[in-house]
Amino acid sequence: MSSERDIKIMQMALLFARKGLGSVEPNPAVGCVIVKGDTILGTGFHERFGEAHAEVNALADCKARGNDPAGATMYVTLEPCSHTGKTPPCSQAVINAKIARVVIAAEDPTDLAGGGIEMLKQAGIEVEVGLCRDEAEKLNAPFYKYARTGLPWVIVKWAQSKDGYLARKNAATEGNWISNEQSRADVHKLRKRTQAILTGVDTVIADNPKLTVRIEAEAIDRPPLRVVVDSQLRIPPDCHLVMVPDAPTIVVTTARTAQAETEKVQNLRDAGIEVLPVPAYEDHCDLGEALILLGARGIQQLLIEAGPTLITELLNQNLADEVRIYIAPFTLGANGTASASETMKTLANRQELKDVKIDTFDTDICIRGYLEVIPKPLA
Repeated sequence: MSSERDIKIMQMALLFARKGLGSVEPNPAVGCVIVKGDTILGTGFHERFGEAHAEVNALADCKARGNDPAGATMYVTLEPCSHTGKTPPCSQAVINAKIARVVIAAEDPTDLAGGGIEMLKQAGIEVEVGLCRDEAEKLNAPFYKYARTGLPWVIVKWAQSKDGYLARKNAATEGNWISNEQSRADVHKLRKRTQAILTGVDTVIADNPKLTVRIEAEAIDRPPLRVVVDSQLRIPPDCHLVMVPDAPTIVVTTARTAQAETEKVQNLRDAGIEVLPVPAYEDHCDLGEALILLGARGIQQLLIEAGPTLITELLNQNLADEVRIYIAPFTLGANGTASASETMKTLANRQELKDVKIDTFDTDICIRGYLEVIPKPLA
């Protein structure tokens, strides 16, 4: 039976888990605390993709402190894995350490890694599951959605002026940045967490973005895929997404355009760009089908950095899971273009954010929240 003390220790494990966000994806962020009596013997979290998991790091911390974990209780935010992948199975490490009791926040929803609970029980270890489950699943919402549906967790992000404009008319002379430097640094941290960044061809033509992760003094060994939605193959052949090979690029177009524009398709392929045909939806690319195909490629988190038309279409089709809005403290007035407020008047239904959080980046405000609850397992 879990106690108030158990809850406090699990919340500590969740705090450790958060330290891995931005470095472990597409793996889940996991934290672990090992306790005997009133003494914390060791703590750990999954620090980097492909490296040791939280349980192994916590056991190593016990050893480094000169503490014996035998007979202790382990609190871990996700079911210990039972398979050998990039690292050995954590369940076996827990068994070998002679842990007496394991308190787990949430089960692992994947077929490959799940099974650790049963493995621990068969070894005679007392196992409790479900403590702080909601917090644990929200922490790894993209991981749970992808495991249960095969679809990416879709984060829609935009920056706007106080009066709702996403761009300047005179961007050529004044620059097109709406948000400040601190907000842009936060966006690059968000990009690092994702496996792909999606934009529309109008944004490519207007802004010529690179859509790369640029974090000072930090090497990016797994750059996110760059995806352009372009139903008519209007992408300029000299744009950054074609000419700058810092990350792979896919152009999503309609199947009929791909069949009709064979020369454009071949030119893109010759430049190292993949062309991904999808069915048409109201003369545009079928965004739902595009998400299915990206999910099949292992894209667990997809960041949308696009104009208001594409953003509104994703919201209208209920394809977005999370929203981040960076609001700068100035108005653009007549110098503003790409109005979020005007375009989003076409939303068919009211969109309400859940678990809203507000952050500040110097003078900017960032509003973020969920649009959808995390999908539950199919009955």
